Amino acid sequence: MIPVDWGTSTFRAYRLAPDGKILETRSAPKGILAVEAGRFPQVLEEQVGDWLAAGEAPVVMSGMVGSRQGWAEVPYVQCPAGFDELARNLTRVEWGKRQAWIVPGLSFVDEAGVPDVMRGEEVQILGSLPALPRSACWICLPGTHSKWAQVEEDRIAGFRTHMTGELFSVLKSHSILGRMMQDGAFDDTAFAEGVQRSGEADGLLHHLFGVRTRGLFGELSGSQAPSYLSGLLIGHELRQADVSGKIFLLGAPELAAHYSQAARLLGIEIEPLDPQAAARALWLLARNKA
Repeated sequence: MIPVDWGTSTFRAYRLAPDGKILETRSAPKGILAVEAGRFPQVLEEQVGDWLAAGEAPVVMSGMVGSRQGWAEVPYVQCPAGFDELARNLTRVEWGKRQAWIVPGLSFVDEAGVPDVMRGEEVQILGSLPALPRSACWICLPGTHSKWAQVEEDRIAGFRTHMTGELFSVLKSHSILGRMMQDGAFDDTAFAEGVQRSGEADGLLHHLFGVRTRGLFGELSGSQAPSYLSGLLIGHELRQADVSGKIFLLGAPELAAHYSQAARLLGIEIEPLDPQAAARALWLLARNKA
């Protein structure tokens, strides 16, 4: 079969054996924002057409491909939810004589009545269930929009989103802070200083302007400033998450490493999970459509 994790910026596909073993992986910068409306079937064929021609089926897709800007909008399933709810709400799309299935995202309403949503992270979480305790635990999924999900008895009970990655990108590329920044190697010392600063008085909005002033007074070089900003934002996210016990971490290795570093500095116990867990969950969902 072919599981596809199709997000905002990246297309990632797996070719799986009947037992779920990953045989081959492909990735391309063909996220939904890079695909013109109506061209999703063509892009899928461009990326995995040879697998399709070889008879691989079914194709099960997750992520922003099921959003309003994607191939077809698939309604959210409300938390708490697990495999059964996702399997019942798979949506079929067709092109020519082929078909594929899109996994619904999840929604959650917080205590203040404000809705939150995720698309794609839910399959990563459910694919990680064998590594999680049955009792309630928290998973952090860092990214453009970091997710903090509570999992209990193989179901996603609820979650909340932090726009940490997007805020970093906007500040670095489109603000006065970025005017003094230079690309360079990640600086562990500057990152740690940012994490430490996140725990001091006066809050994030004041701390952010300090990225500029520390540069003006020679306390941060242009190449150190991005690492300091990253530590500041991730530090605030980890502190505001305000969860107890071990945190399970699920994300791309480089970004997950930064979160692990920040967690250690804050004395938070953290355990990494398999970043390819989505393939396992999509394999399990595909067995319902085989």
